[in-house]
Amino acid sequence: MSQRLHLVFGGELVDPQRSEFRDTSQIHMVGIFPNYASAYAAWKAEAQRTVDSAHTRYFIAHLHRLRDEETAASATEELGS
Repeated sequence: MSQRLHLVFGGELVDPQRSEFRDTSQIHMVGIFPNYASAYAAWKAEAQRTVDSAHTRYFIAHLHRLRDEETAASATEELGS
C-alpha cells in the first residue's frame, strides 16, 4: 500500500476570492502529514489561529495524487532524478 502524504501550507492571498498568494516567499509550510486526518487537524489549527485575517488561507495538497509510482515518469521528471 502506498503512503498517502498530505502537505499543509498557506499564507496571505491577494484577494480572498482567489488562491493567489501576495508573496510566495512568505508561504507558511506547516508540514507533510502521513494521512488526511492529521493533515486536516493541522490545517484546522492554522485556520483557527489566523481567523482574524480575512486574506489568510491554508490549504491541504494531496501529494500522493501528484506522484503515482505506477505511472511512467515523463522525460522532464527523469532529468530531475
